Amino acid sequence: MRGAVIFWLRTKLGYRLLRPSLIVLFVLSSAQVLLAQSSAGQATTKPPQAASTDSDYVGSETCKACHEDNYNSFAKTPHWKTTFDTRGGPSKQGCEACHGPGKAHVEGGGDKSKIFTFQNVSAKESSARCLGCHTYGEEHSNFERSEHLQNNVGCIDCHSPHHAKESQHLLKVAQPQLCYTCHLETKQQFQRPFHHRVNEGLVQCTDCHNPHGGFLTSQLRATSAQDVVCFKCHTEKAGPFVHEHAVIKTEGCVACHIPHGSSNAHLLKRSQVNLLCLECHAFTVDAGAPATPTFHNQAQKYQACTLCHAQIHGSNFDPFFFR
Repeated sequence: MRGAVIFWLRTKLGYRLLRPSLIVLFVLSSAQVLLAQSSAGQATTKPPQAASTDSDYVGSETCKACHEDNYNSFAKTPHWKTTFDTRGGPSKQGCEACHGPGKAHVEGGGDKSKIFTFQNVSAKESSARCLGCHTYGEEHSNFERSEHLQNNVGCIDCHSPHHAKESQHLLKVAQPQLCYTCHLETKQQFQRPFHHRVNEGLVQCTDCHNPHGGFLTSQLRATSAQDVVCFKCHTEKAGPFVHEHAVIKTEGCVACHIPHGSSNAHLLKRSQVNLLCLECHAFTVDAGAPATPTFHNQAQKYQACTLCHAQIHGSNFDPFFFR
């Protein structure tokens, strides 16, 4: 008992003696940490750049003195209306809405480093200027994650703010030739005997694809019901049906059709319909789809499965898509 009391006294006294030392040590450590953080912050923080004021903007008429050709072309574009829109102030008007304040550029005798130019900058950097205005709505909201921008294709690769060949959307070249500039593999598909009439001007690439990005494969658009884009035109195939062809829901129309063009009627992947069907409906149940009955006659005159299974896209009356 005596030993326990002595141990308690030593511990208590030792704690009281050590407590002030611990407090001093804690304060010193905290001060060192704060000093280190302050030093690091001073080392890495850049001095803030002065914000542009209205006096830094010189107006489009000043730009015209040296860039008359661009000015005259710009005056014929939809962007020209921003010159007269005073709601956003000088930073939203005319040439300087895109190129930034021009005072330093003018005073520097046309020094290009004193103003933003769209030459010799990355697609992401130049497109960021366009997205300053064109970022609202479904059409452009996904451009930053689009396949085009991910592959360093920016706004000005397709659009020309000054010298557009097409008044609609300020395109450099009309569709589909503009798209063919990069998508050569698709160009030859539209030369096939059966194709969507894109070259004839009845359908445009942007009717099915959103060049500014999207959440579907190949930047495809969707219907208002979020169905595949094919149903925008082929509404009779959309359903809903009591008996659905499962492949349409799992793989879509491209499971059987080549959408751009094919050598086979109805844009089918195979020249013989039965060969296309047998890719899923084999004669064994191991194929994962309903097996083809062994009594089916595969003679040439019966090779088109759709002679009997006429409602192949879906039916409200028969699970086997009979008439």
